[in-house]
Amino acid sequence: MAYIIQLKTHSDKRGNLTVIEKEIPFDVKRTFYIYGVDDSVRGGHRHHTTFQACICVHGSCIVSNNDGTVKQDFVLDHPNKCLILEPRDWHTMHHFTPDAVFLVFASELFDPKDYIYEQYP
Repeated sequence: MAYIIQLKTHSDKRGNLTVIEKEIPFDVKRTFYIYGVDDSVRGGHRHHTTFQACICVHGSCIVSNNDGTVKQDFVLDHPNKCLILEPRDWHTMHHFTPDAVFLVFASELFDPKDYIYEQYP
């Protein structure tokens, strides 16, 4: 089941520093980001083995998730808010603000065979 973790952030008069290492519950093998999204819906899949940690480092978006039992919407609207997606989590990302930058850390390298596009019944 998907869940939010709050990343440790150190703030002072100079700004903010958010720490990611040792916060994500898996070893990172792939990193990518999505930006410049129009009103499209992204995602629309789950995985056989890949875990993901998702952060909207700028702007905001909504991640809709279905693990086959529970459907949830997560608003990612702060760079210290990190959504952990498990392989069974069929998810879409939508309602991106024009300035949104959506960062993803994945537990596996890209493999098209790892993707499952069919939604749960």
